Amino acid sequence: MTLQELTDQIRTKAAHADSLNATAKLVTDQGVVYIDATQSPAIVSNDDKPADCDLHVSVSDLVKMGTGDLNPMMAFMSGKLKVKGDMGVAMKMGQVMG
Repeated sequence: MTLQELTDQIRTKAAHADSLNATAKLVTDQGVVYIDATQSPAIVSNDDKPADCDLHVSVSDLVKMGTGDLNPMMAFMSGKLKVKGDMGVAMKMGQVMG
């Protein structure tokens, strides 16, 4: 999956991110996806801006989490997913994107 495909997929899912009321940034091996869900509809871009929560994960592991082949909690515990910032936002992101 390319960064553009990932961005487009997240943009579709972020349409339901009103409950997040925060900003988040996915930092991948292919680039950044920034989600601003402080407004409706949420804005998704590839801008590298400060966020309430940074999620560091490879695109391949992110795809595995999306298909259910990798449990997000196991990814976090094994170091495949690293969270910097507000852990509450990270938990909400999982619910919104799941």
